[in-house]
Amino acid sequence: MSIKEKSLPSNRISRFSKFATLATRVAGNVIAEGTKQIAKGNKPSARDLILTPTNVVRLTNQLAHLRGAAMKLGQMLSMDAGDLLEPELAQILSRLRSNADPMPSKQLNFVLENQLGMNWKHSFTAFNFKPIASASIGQVHQAHNDDGEKLAVKVQYPGVRKSIDSDVDNVGTLLNIVGLIPESVDYKSLLEEAKLQLHDEADYVREAKFMTNYANALKGLNHFVVPKAHIDLCSDSVLAMSYIEGIPIEDIEHLQQETRNFVVSALLELFFRELFDLKMVQTDPNFANYLYIEENNQIGLLDFGATREHSKQLSDGYRLLFSAAIQRDNAKIDSALQQIGFFSQSILPEQRQAVIGLVKIACEPILEDQVYNFGDSDLATRLRDAGTVISMDKGYWHTPPIDALFLHRKIGGLFLLAAKVKASINVRRILMPFL
Repeated sequence: MSIKEKSLPSNRISRFSKFATLATRVAGNVIAEGTKQIAKGNKPSARDLILTPTNVVRLTNQLAHLRGAAMKLGQMLSMDAGDLLEPELAQILSRLRSNADPMPSKQLNFVLENQLGMNWKHSFTAFNFKPIASASIGQVHQAHNDDGEKLAVKVQYPGVRKSIDSDVDNVGTLLNIVGLIPESVDYKSLLEEAKLQLHDEADYVREAKFMTNYANALKGLNHFVVPKAHIDLCSDSVLAMSYIEGIPIEDIEHLQQETRNFVVSALLELFFRELFDLKMVQTDPNFANYLYIEENNQIGLLDFGATREHSKQLSDGYRLLFSAAIQRDNAKIDSALQQIGFFSQSILPEQRQAVIGLVKIACEPILEDQVYNFGDSDLATRLRDAGTVISMDKGYWHTPPIDALFLHRKIGGLFLLAAKVKASINVRRILMPFL
């Protein structure tokens, strides 16, 4: 089934009107459904009236149409709230990730003319107007430059950058009103962080810089392939890079155990290298950011918009934390967490112990110098359950620094991939050279 092209609202007034229209339609559906239920002798709750199948579909379609802010806020909530998310919101976020409406050709051409000039087509021998992928703030097209090189060209949706702050506020208010954000979540702090992250990701010149930095930093590691940024075809809203062919990283679950172990080992080693040597980490754990190039046994790294630079203090804090976890020394774990920036607010002793307990669970794969079988482990479930206990205490929200939350999200994403492809690896052996 082909995805229908829809012209995107590209200014704040038109985007706000979309939210207002949606709120009106949801309210109308609430009144109609409430009347129907009362006539049947039922006493429905406000939440049940709001979260009808019709309203969930309306909400999903509208947020997918506006893209950027909705998807980024969803990522932030997923990162921070885990399984505390309502099932309906999880369903909506799944739809947003998998099925965004592409820009019409006319609107796409307008963006390219605005960013690369009226004669932008002269820079390409071929440009496919049908996108090959879509993301939260842009879509990707296949093209060839004058040298015949195959390119991937990411083009930002119009109006995204100018509307980030208002969009995020509108989405947060909307999701809160309809009861899709748990009461225990300090969602306003998440809104502010979502704005900062979106502004960074909407700057394609910034992303091109990090892409080049990674290419230089990983030059000696032949098992990684980083696209080359074509700076002459880049702007704030257009990013042209060399095209990498491969299979989705999660599809390696059908390949030999040796291959699966190699890929997960390489990605974990890359994470430790980012954290301890480079002090810059690509923090988005989305599987779509990686490809496996089967013929060369290489891993393609695709997206650098969520790259964050870290201080030496944070990096050294995690070095101490991993060392303390291996030594099973609670006092040193506490001290390392303090250096990282945890416990900056006054919290109860039992909360402090709960955090230390959570760290010990997360460090389980490095506790022994032996192979850890991710496929047979319930580590993800235990992490989720322990995190839920902490998360239910509203007073504890956001004691950790935001950089730590992003790092934990990345680690969680790597563990999730390891479990999905049933990797069996000695994580401690990968980590030790960095300690």
